[in-house]
Amino acid sequence: MVHAYILVQTEVGRISTVASAIAEIPGVVSAEEAIGPYDVIVRAQAPDMDELGRLVIAQVQAVEGITRTLTCSVVSV
Repeated sequence: MVHAYILVQTEVGRISTVASAIAEIPGVVSAEEAIGPYDVIVRAQAPDMDELGRLVIAQVQAVEGITRTLTCSVVSV
């Protein structure tokens, strides 16, 4: 299982609706509203990196109101 944080920027006034929509996506562990350069911080998991990529591109980025995402994979060192 791979895990990642997805940092999301939204259109003005869309933070709550974007966070709620993302929280409903299978593979999303949490989607929390934030203050700062990113509006929503998402914790996601998938069986492998390919599935994680599909989750981000096909599902998360498809949510209405998102302007930009930055995906940060979690690693064990």
